[in-house]
Amino acid sequence: MPTLLIADDHPLFRDALRTAVLRVWPDAVIHEAEHVDGVYQLIEQCAEADLLLLDLSMPGSTGFDPLVHIRARHPQLPVVIVSGHDDLHTMRRAMDHGAMGYIPKSSDLATIGQALQAVLDGDPWFLPQALESSVASANQQEQDVAARMAELTPQQAKVLQMAVAGRLNKQIAHDLGTSEATVKAHMSAILRKLGATNRTEAVSMAHRLGVR
Repeated sequence: MPTLLIADDHPLFRDALRTAVLRVWPDAVIHEAEHVDGVYQLIEQCAEADLLLLDLSMPGSTGFDPLVHIRARHPQLPVVIVSGHDDLHTMRRAMDHGAMGYIPKSSDLATIGQALQAVLDGDPWFLPQALESSVASANQQEQDVAARMAELTPQQAKVLQMAVAGRLNKQIAHDLGTSEATVKAHMSAILRKLGATNRTEAVSMAHRLGVR
């Protein structure tokens, strides 16, 4: 029986995904998470999971950062993006960053089921217009940044996200319940891994992946 992970902060949509999964595989084992930290924990707990359905807009998630990190740390786990964004550019960027599929939230249950079956059979699933589109894919510079971002630990990624939001080290330390010295150590590691010379450059690099 397949084991699927559903990561979405909207209970109603998690219910819809669960219904779609169980229509295809009535005996499927399903685990759920509603925020990014929960997703990371869930993946560690369910190392043999067959598929992750990932919303790009959960609490703690910005841009493609979670997808990049998950693909780098768990390359064996197929990830299908489920998103309220159905523009072709976002779909192509998700494809470039390692997603096995992209399901707009406007899709009906039959379409969701077809997508899940295709991915579990080992085939990527994207809307035909996304595959045929001439919309530019992520450029090499963005892919290089994604590769560097993938080297950050989840805590370092969180510190960078808060820095992008304009939080000072003191504020980040308070929000994370840690010391300012620890935050500074995280920032030093972030700069080293990203190859950035300063905080401003690191924030600029994060912006390229849609981190806000």
